[in-house]
Amino acid sequence: MDEQIHDIGGIRIRVIKGDITEQECCAVVNAANNHLWMGSGVAGALKKAGGADIEREALEKGPIEIGSVVETKAGHLSAKWVIHAAVMGQKLQTSAEIVSRATSNALRLSERLGVKRIALPALGTGVGALSMEDCARAMRSGVESVLPLKSIEEIIFVLFGPRAFNAFKSAF
Repeated sequence: MDEQIHDIGGIRIRVIKGDITEQECCAVVNAANNHLWMGSGVAGALKKAGGADIEREALEKGPIEIGSVVETKAGHLSAKWVIHAAVMGQKLQTSAEIVSRATSNALRLSERLGVKRIALPALGTGVGALSMEDCARAMRSGVESVLPLKSIEEIIFVLFGPRAFNAFKSAF
């Protein structure tokens, strides 16, 4: 597995190529729309691996403001929580500012939940069409904006494919 490890503000940051549904962590982040229905991409993979109860619980909590987050149980995933980060609305468009805010909010919620290890995908790069490079810079900015963190010890950026992996390697 390709991997790069960094330390930012006392937090271990791992950039890896892999499958977010297979990560051993306390929470995984879902790249969500603000109505919280889980279609394809990361959301579809999490729903397939973790079960339909994840989406059912998410829908009960939506809709939410773009850039906001909510948590659900993680079903059959090894994680305890799925944090749904609304990076786009019904127009299916996003921006680096929204991705940065959603990243920050996901980490703040993780702190409140006592999460030690959290896995995040590249937010907003699928249907939201944000470039991988802009996404990586925005997510790094989102991480830096919430430092220092008390409970989170490790943030894992789990990326699908070499283009995403290389963009995040460059950003970190």
